[in-house]
Formats: sequence, C-alpha cells, structure tokens
Amino acid sequence: MKVLVLGAGVSGRAAARLLARLGMQYEVYDRSPDSLARLDAPDVRLVAGDWHPELLEGIDLVITSPGFAPDSAPMMAAQLEGIPVWSEVEFAARRLECPVIAVTGTNGKTTVVEQATEMLQESGLRAVAAGNIGRAVSDIVLEDWDVVVLEVSSFQLTYTYSLHPEVAVIVNVAADHLDWHGSEGAYRAAKARIFMHFEDQNLLVFDADDPGAAQLAVAARGRRAPVVGDGRLRPGTFGMVRDGLVLPSGTVALAGAPPSDPAYRVNLALAAVAATEMGAGPGAVGRVVGRFRHGDHRRKVVAEWDGITWVNDSKATNPHAAVAAVDSYPSVVLIAGGRNKGLDLAPLVARPNIRALIAIGESGPELLRKASGCPSSLAGSLEQAVAMAGRRANAGDTVLLSPGCASFDMFRSYEERGVVFCRLVWDHIDRARAGGGGAVRS
Repeated sequence: MKVLVLGAGVSGRAAARLLARLGMQYEVYDRSPDSLARLDAPDVRLVAGDWHPELLEGIDLVITSPGFAPDSAPMMAAQLEGIPVWSEVEFAARRLECPVIAVTGTNGKTTVVEQATEMLQESGLRAVAAGNIGRAVSDIVLEDWDVVVLEVSSFQLTYTYSLHPEVAVIVNVAADHLDWHGSEGAYRAAKARIFMHFEDQNLLVFDADDPGAAQLAVAARGRRAPVVGDGRLRPGTFGMVRDGLVLPSGTVALAGAPPSDPAYRVNLALAAVAATEMGAGPGAVGRVVGRFRHGDHRRKVVAEWDGITWVNDSKATNPHAAVAAVDSYPSVVLIAGGRNKGLDLAPLVARPNIRALIAIGESGPELLRKASGCPSSLAGSLEQAVAMAGRRANAGDTVLLSPGCASFDMFRSYEERGVVFCRLVWDHIDRARAGGGGAVRS
C-alpha cells in the first residue's frame, strides 16, 4: 500500500512518523516548503507548491489534515479517482488496543478532555489526552495505556469511519466552521459520527440543556447520561449541586470550591461522568474538580484596575463561545471580530449586558451593522481597540476580548491574539497608573 499524506502540520507529521514505524510507503504534500522542512524523512518524496492531480498516481490511501476542506483540489481529485480518504485519527485509532473516551462539541472540548484525563490519572490509571489536543493519536497508538481520551473535531470526524469509543461526550453543538463544511447540516452530521458505531453498552454523555447536543443524542444507540450545569437537576440528569457532584455512581464531595460559571460546571460534570464510567474514583474526581482553574485564553482575568476587570477570552472563535462568555459578566465592554467562518454574528451583539462594542478585523463592519442596541465603534487594530475600550469602560465593567471569530486576519492563532491583548492591557494600565491608582495583575 502506498499512502499520500496531505499536510505537514502536527497531524500530518505524526501520521508520517507512524507510517515510518509501520514500514509503510508514503509521500507528503503541503503547499508550504517551510512546513515540509520540519519533516525528518530523508528518503520520502516531499512535494510543495501548487497541487497537481498526478500526485495521486499509484496512491492507495490519502491521509488528510484539517487544512484541506472537502471542496479543496486534492480532496476533490481523490474523490474523483475513488481513493479512500482518512483522517489521521482514523488511520491511527484503528491500531488502538485500549478503551477510548471520545469528546466533541463546538466549545469546551479541551476542558472536558483535560479534566477527564486528569481524573483518570489521579485514580492511578495510565490515561493520555490525544487527538485535537496534546499529542496526535499516531504518536500514542503504539504505547501502553489504560484509557485514551480523544478530542475529535468536526474536521477529523468527517473522515473518520471506524472509531468506536466506549464513552462519547458531546459538549454542545452550535453552528461553526460552515466555511469548511458547507452547511450546518453537514457540520452536525460530522459531530454525530462520534457515536456511529455505538452498541447497547456504550455511554453517551451530553449537555441536556444544549439544544444541539440534546437533538443529536436522540439518534444515538446505547445508554445516555444527560448533564446540566445550572444545579437544577431533573430526574435522570447529573451535575453539580450545592453539596457535591451528582453522578450515575452517586454523589461526590468536592475538595474545593467549584467554578460558578455554568459553562464550566457542566464541562466538569461531563468530564466526571465520562471518567467515572472508565474507572476514575470519587475521591480523585472531587480533588480534580476542586482545583480546577480556567485555561489560558479562556475567560482569563488579565488585570483589575480602577474598578474595571480585563478578561482574555481569545479562544472564543465562534459566536456560541463568545455569547457564553458575555453572559458571565453583568456589564461588558466587548472587543469582538476577526475572520468570520460563515456564521451569523447577530447573536453575539444582541446580549443586553453589552454596554459598548469595539469591533475589530475583517468582520468589524458586519458587527457594527448588527449592533443596534449599544454604542459601537470600529478599531483599526487590537491596540486601538484596547485604548478605545479603556475610554469606554467605567467602574464595574468587564472589558472582554471574546472575538467570536477566527484570528487569521490579524494573527497567526488565537493564542497570539490573546498574548498580544494581555500585553496591550498592561501597557494601557501602566500608562494610566503613571497618573495614580493601582492595579491587580492576574
């Protein structure tokens, strides 16, 4: 068998390493010569530049990366030739010999995967997070694990066919990546592939209050564990209550104060239900939940100064995530915008607690057109947006960077966007402090 790997990013390089370890013949295509230069494959044909259909001659299998949309030239050519196309997850997961928890959703996947993995590890199990987080599946597949916790994106699921997790988690489902999938129906169908091979003994864990997740769950075979985040448990549901965490196995005492944010409460409960199903102990679950802290670029307090709180939520790259962030604060000066992914941005600027909007990036003009309920301004840069927000904000306000859009119009990643925002906030505060007052650095 001869394989063509599309893309020399993280997943493509991992697939190439596994192909080499398995002694399989392969080639790699990436438009960027710099990406190919990161591959350590001296005897392998590496092709950069424009795509040519001749690259498929003699190829029996294509392993694709998320950077290649279904309507891209390489994918269309492979389909035309009748060549199977697999994700890196599909290729590697066929060789997994241990139980799998698979997690998908529009937002919150990383939190659920990280916390479930930590709960399992705290219980003494050899557990690893892989897939769309941490290590690629190809890099962990030949190692010895008790449980693998996979974060799987809609891109990966689209070309994954045989994945059969013991436990699947659907965090939430809202419109996202429509520029890649082509329609909301295709996006939701990709998410549903996470339970396509479920049997009666398998468990689906999902947010019962999220319409998209609850709708998908109806079609799943097997057992269901609906989770809620507001503490108002209904019969048959699970989640946090005042004195603990209610799970199918019983109530777990928490060794510390859990977060008050309902989105994080439901994510931790989803992780706990999945982890206990795979052997995590109640004490370990309680300790992990009790010490939970927000990750970088996800609703992270940057500073508090002059009664104003500055929050970095750069990881919110779709309106669903940004709305959840906005709803977490009573009075918000919102910095939003970037590269839209074919999504409706109107819900992002319709929240009643947005006191002012500062729009940035390619989608800035679109946001201004839809922001009829609050004062709004267009900033030419993130630096200008921070300065404008500082002038708009009053004591009691939260200045929130929650773009609701991708970062690629202005930055290389949402991480870079968040790092730049933090630096700009402290530059702004340092200038203001020179005139008196104090700030709390977080």
